[in-house]
Amino acid sequence: MLTFLILGGTQFVGRHLVDAILMRGHKVALFNRGKSNPQLFPQLETLIGDRDGELHALEHRKWDVVIDTSGFVSRNVRATATLLAGSIARYIFISSISVYRDFSEPGLDESAPVETLPPGVEEEQHDSSTYGARKALCERAAEEILPGKVLNVRPGIIVGPYDNLSRFTYWVGRAATSMEMLAPGKRDRPIQLIDVRDLAAWIVRMAESRNFGTYNATGPTVTFQEMIQHCQFASNKHAPVTWVDEPFLLEHWVKPFSDLPLWIPETHRGFFGINSQRAFSAGLSCRPLRDTARDILSWQDRGGGQNGIGLTMDLEQELLRLWKESGKGATSEK
Repeated sequence: MLTFLILGGTQFVGRHLVDAILMRGHKVALFNRGKSNPQLFPQLETLIGDRDGELHALEHRKWDVVIDTSGFVSRNVRATATLLAGSIARYIFISSISVYRDFSEPGLDESAPVETLPPGVEEEQHDSSTYGARKALCERAAEEILPGKVLNVRPGIIVGPYDNLSRFTYWVGRAATSMEMLAPGKRDRPIQLIDVRDLAAWIVRMAESRNFGTYNATGPTVTFQEMIQHCQFASNKHAPVTWVDEPFLLEHWVKPFSDLPLWIPETHRGFFGINSQRAFSAGLSCRPLRDTARDILSWQDRGGGQNGIGLTMDLEQELLRLWKESGKGATSEK
């Protein structure tokens, strides 16, 4: 049995890591501020503190493995790793494929160049424009303090029940209606999604087998059309889908990734072309996307995932009307 400490542990990825750790028969404690879902794991020891200067609760304790789900600025990762350096055997940092500098071409592996902060720009946790550079700096800080003891996991888009960002969740919910759907760009555009439960289970197995280094962790590649079909099969609804050209959407002020989640312009096509062969060779396995969609739909039916992301139904139907009137549109697929 291993002892784990999760820095975080009560939100999306963290809660599934806790479940995976307990399922494997290990012991786990949490360190967080006690503000997000504090009632979630009443049976677990929770150490209250703050990554930004309040680490006293971690002093004079020992764990086999630390999993850092809440490192967003390198000074906090450095401080935590320094304090725990003599108390842990390995440090797992949940990073992101956003660390990569250039997504113009697919095939990025772990050796690709990473982002750096522009000159004079400081690390600010809530600055989304520096997210990738900050994650890269966090990786470096952990390795500098704990050389040879760090596993850096770089996931792509993580999906599943309790997803607080709801990018794939939007499409699951949208496909569960009978209204004609607007789909962006090319239907054969690749998508890579990884179920949070598969990611969590693999991370725990990596801890058990004492694997270190850096691993991309994206799901298998499917097309955008296949992703929507999986969502439709999950709800057994098969409304018509109309594919709308990217230039038309941009001309009508539709924002990639926010108004239509998972739609990324062709200039960043490498974002869904990540090479995760190293992780698959190390035992990462992924369930069918249709199963993930079914579980998300069940969670939505219980009231989850209602955060208003994506186009409103009225705006979507208006865009479909304008697209058809433009004479550019292909016919809907049934």
